[in-house]
Amino acid sequence: MRPDPSPVPKGRRQRLEQDLSTCLPRHPALVLVTDLDGTLLSGSPQWRRRFYRWLRAQREHVLHVFNTGRDLASIARLLREETAMGLEAPHLVISDVGCTVACGASLTPIPLVVEPIERRWRGQAERVLPLLRTIPGLSPQPVSAVRRLAYLIDPDLLDRSRLHAVTAHGVDCLVSGDKYLDVLPAGVNKGSTLTALLDWLEVTPDTVVTAGDSLNDLAMFETGLPGVMVGNAEPALVEALPLLRRVYRAKAHGCGGIVEGLRHFGHGALLAGHF
Repeated sequence: MRPDPSPVPKGRRQRLEQDLSTCLPRHPALVLVTDLDGTLLSGSPQWRRRFYRWLRAQREHVLHVFNTGRDLASIARLLREETAMGLEAPHLVISDVGCTVACGASLTPIPLVVEPIERRWRGQAERVLPLLRTIPGLSPQPVSAVRRLAYLIDPDLLDRSRLHAVTAHGVDCLVSGDKYLDVLPAGVNKGSTLTALLDWLEVTPDTVVTAGDSLNDLAMFETGLPGVMVGNAEPALVEALPLLRRVYRAKAHGCGGIVEGLRHFGHGALLAGHF
């Protein structure tokens, strides 16, 4: 009797899909990675509705990824609230400023991608929380993240130099919009997690377009992937534009800016008949 043939090793994408509760486009023409607040949720109501209709119509051709600072509970609320506008769940979610990756349909974290981040974070909160409690101008945000610490900032009280004592413990401190502080596992951000996820998806970089508006999107733009900085981007992010070689500065705000950027990067054919 001939022995059974050895099993064929599974590809990275196949292994990823086993952890998902939804199907992904097999050969997407575009992987669209969008921030939420100020980006996908910004622009006039007319532009937003048109863009969300386009996402629905192109669901088999455009693999959509949220890349946001929101936690999963906040994203779930958002999707319920935006039903009237026509916003549907994406295929995949990067949340918590890169600390969580989840299925878009179920918002269930994906162990393959999350476990390496979890290992970086293990024990860090216990080390840095006592220090953070001594720094004036920080108020904990009511979020349910488990791999980061999130704070609101009072810019008149916060002495940013005191954050160096926190980062010395092997974490990163990210300030956005002079409003928010995120304490993250060292080396974990929207860009690093997106790069890891794209590796699992086995897609080529030229099929990807990212879009954002705030300083926590800088790491995403620094990946070198094609990026759209929407017209309403915060000044601190705009200041970094000269160093971002593949980022297009849109004139339009929010969804209108995303469309403008997609045309710039040669995806006009996907937009035909919708805009």
